[in-house]
Amino acid sequence: MENNTEVTEFILLGLTNSPELQVPLFIMFTLIYHISLIGNLGMIVLILLDSRLHTPMYFFLSNLSVADLCYSSAVTPTVMAGFLIGHKAISYNACAAQMFFFATFATVENYLLASMAYDRYAAVCKPLHYSTTMTTGLCARLAIGSYVCGFLNASIHIGDTFSHSFCESNVVHHFFCDFPAVKTLTCSVTHTSELILIFISSFNIFLALSVILISYLFIFITILKMRSRQGYQKALSTCTSHLVTVSVFYGTVIIMYLQPSSSHSMDTDKIASVFYTMVIPMLNPVVYSLRNKEVKSAFKKVVEKAKLSLFCCNA
Repeated sequence: MENNTEVTEFILLGLTNSPELQVPLFIMFTLIYHISLIGNLGMIVLILLDSRLHTPMYFFLSNLSVADLCYSSAVTPTVMAGFLIGHKAISYNACAAQMFFFATFATVENYLLASMAYDRYAAVCKPLHYSTTMTTGLCARLAIGSYVCGFLNASIHIGDTFSHSFCESNVVHHFFCDFPAVKTLTCSVTHTSELILIFISSFNIFLALSVILISYLFIFITILKMRSRQGYQKALSTCTSHLVTVSVFYGTVIIMYLQPSSSHSMDTDKIASVFYTMVIPMLNPVVYSLRNKEVKSAFKKVVEKAKLSLFCCNA
């Protein structure tokens, strides 16, 4: 017989049990989270305030910042609370909510990265038709589609995971409620259930990756045909940042979700999870935007306006 019990809360083991690491890790993750908050919120505000940034590329960047902000905020505060006050219990409903919001916005980022790759393809390969290709309507449909896919993906995973009964153990070997870690606690988990997780994750990842790889295949072919060194460098520079983030994001996601639970190493999962829940949301504003001349110009403009407003108020 299965030893079932009604689970009302889960215990998160966290990243480490070493007392001497609690404070340093709390400080490090607090710093990372605040950089992520400031960077992503700043990016959204800059794009809203400066009309020169009202282009398809920055439209997708603003949505990427929203996704980064949301899925990082779904996880990081829980981790910080665990380090600071040692409170590692999370209620059944809070665990489900955390999984839902994380899965939703991680999937949104997945499809936004694909949309951005297509945008770069249109900009580099079809520059004369760029404005007619990347219309406001198309950009809106791509963004809305990303959010719809995120909602549907999270709903399916949540429904499948929490439809099973849980065994007596409620200890999650992770620092947040992630699907593979929580699913190992269920008594009635089946091979079919595992296949559902792998199939849906594979579909989402490989559909987006296919768009990205095909887009970059055409981009690199176009770049190789360029005779102008300046055009070659400009085209390459517009793609480098996106490729860096794509590599880190998909590398960690593939490690986490495209293997059966029996193959999972919890320590490896935790390290991979730190990258895509905390580090990537912090790096994205820097990698994509803060190195961009248009963003720097917009930032200087906002700062000058703020100084002028303060001067007028004081006068």
